[in-house]
Amino acid sequence: MDLQKEKCVMILDERLPVGLIANTAAILGITLGKMRPEAVGADVTDKTGNIHPGIIEFPVPILKGDGDCIRNLRETLYQPEFSDLTAIDFSDLAQGCRTYPEFIQKMSGAEETDLAYLGIAICGSKKKVSKLTGTLPLLR
Repeated sequence: MDLQKEKCVMILDERLPVGLIANTAAILGITLGKMRPEAVGADVTDKTGNIHPGIIEFPVPILKGDGDCIRNLRETLYQPEFSDLTAIDFSDLAQGCRTYPEFIQKMSGAEETDLAYLGIAICGSKKKVSKLTGTLPLLR
């Protein structure tokens, strides 16, 4: 993977309380690290010899949108043109579950249209990611 040609962004529902924004970003980031482990750099050592685990090797801008914006992006990502992008979504259904087995059970009975998206991470070709998200403002 040529990291110079890669881009990752997160789009979060700006209407969420700050705690849910932080939770959504954390969950998307953990899953992104699982799905794109090659983007995580090697551990580094500071001057005193303490080791710090590697972090992602490029910035991940946090953009703002709302539930409809995130849903529209998710639907677009199902199109064959974008099948090579990594897309990680996080919904109200997932956020409301206390255990992973509960999430699996509830998701198996949910229609996609029933999900309210809290956030989505998109990673892949810089050109394609920018095409999808280039007009979205930063979450501040």
